[in-house]
Amino acid sequence: MPPQTLLPVVVLCVLLLQAQGGYRDHKRMQKTQLSPEIKVCQQRPEPYLCQRFCESHRNCQANNICCSTFCGNVCVNIL
Repeated sequence: MPPQTLLPVVVLCVLLLQAQGGYRDHKRMQKTQLSPEIKVCQQRPEPYLCQRFCESHRNCQANNICCSTFCGNVCVNIL
């Protein structure tokens, strides 16, 4: 591969990785989606809830459950 094409390919790969949330977020999502007790959220949560990551229901406060969504496993209010 000529050196002139290597730089655009590397830049494209970095941009795609950032668009997916980065390498660390991708690894965290893979790790937290392995728990069998976590179900898919029935409703799409608000984007600000994507900061409340969990691995099980015990990680959430009262009246919240851990469910899987577009940004990983998050705590969502059940009321």
